Amino acid sequence: MSIKNAFYAQSGGVTAVINASACGVIETARKNSDKIGTVYAGKNGIIGALEEDLIDTSLESDEAIAALKHTPSGGFGSCRFKLKSLEENKAEYERLIEVFKAHNIGYFFYNGGGDSADTCYKVSQLSEKMGYPIQAIHVPKTVDNDLPITDNCPGFGSVAKYIAVSTLEASYDVRSMAKTSTQIFVLEVMGRHAGWIAAAGGLVEDQGIPVVILFPEVEFNQEAFLAKVKEKVEQHGFCSIVVSEGAHWPDGKFLAEQGTRDAFGHAQLGGAAPVVANMIKDAHGYKFHWAVADYLQRAARHLASNSDVEQAYALGQAGVEYAIAGENSIMPSVIRTSNNPYQWKIDKAPLSDVANVEKFMPMDFISEDGFGITDKCKEYLYPLIEGENYPPYKNGLPDYVTLKNDCVGKKLPEFKV
Repeated sequence: MSIKNAFYAQSGGVTAVINASACGVIETARKNSDKIGTVYAGKNGIIGALEEDLIDTSLESDEAIAALKHTPSGGFGSCRFKLKSLEENKAEYERLIEVFKAHNIGYFFYNGGGDSADTCYKVSQLSEKMGYPIQAIHVPKTVDNDLPITDNCPGFGSVAKYIAVSTLEASYDVRSMAKTSTQIFVLEVMGRHAGWIAAAGGLVEDQGIPVVILFPEVEFNQEAFLAKVKEKVEQHGFCSIVVSEGAHWPDGKFLAEQGTRDAFGHAQLGGAAPVVANMIKDAHGYKFHWAVADYLQRAARHLASNSDVEQAYALGQAGVEYAIAGENSIMPSVIRTSNNPYQWKIDKAPLSDVANVEKFMPMDFISEDGFGITDKCKEYLYPLIEGENYPPYKNGLPDYVTLKNDCVGKKLPEFKV
């Protein structure tokens, strides 16, 4: 029996460490070349499989693949694309099988978040439903930290570190100017339904910074919020606010909603910070500055958490090791075994329990007033932002890698997504 090749793809919003998982997958496959042949990477995610745009990673040097570990974003391109069910769109699944057959692919590694787990689960069923043997492993990734059955998700620790540091530094700035100028700084962060990223801003409390957090898990109460901000400013002279893009009114409408929708039909968000800042200005007259962290928070590899980098790589490595051992339809996950010192191990979770399940902030992580975090939350967060893992620098800038990304020749008729 010939050695099967592997397909690897990145999906959804990229992170500071998703390439570290790619590095873990490819390096581990290379070390097991007697069991796994060539690793093909999908150009722009799963679309690369459907359109037969398969990047031949064997053409990349060991040094280039190793450099992925310190390079942010998606080295092979990502996409926001969710496979419909087999019943709804059989043609896509038939196309996947055609491509897999044409290139002798028997392993499928999908590196992404919740929607990607669902896609990977569907692909894992191909053996049973369409008679093609494929082992599908979901490699977790999401800055939102909302995948179940794992202590945390690669990408989150580094975003949390960036938001905590940014909130701290901006707060020092506001504190300096509060007497005669700005008294309010508002930072808008990612997190549609789960407030994990916003929670990271609460860590600055331990540095004496007054901070108010708006979580998606807590319905926005304008009166209580404005009273809390006024209390903080009167006590400290200034206040920082960290608002999740998913903060919403009691009727469910997002503070940041713009009336547009993304490819998955989700409301397009972005704009909670100016809404909140102007609300404070109108009520109290405080001068303000606001910022939207946006891509900066998830691309900031220069400030990555060491534990995040290590786990991202380890989960990619484990995905390949599980596949070699014959596993299918699973996600390698992180199990926390100790808080202090922070210790963890890799386990596995069935994709049937992961797909389409969101993990929200536990209510005992959110302070009683709904505007801060508890000590229990801090115990959870601090280990995830611990340690520095700086990239190499050249001429004052991080020395990131850009791969050649040469695709293999196509063997099949054109297919447009």
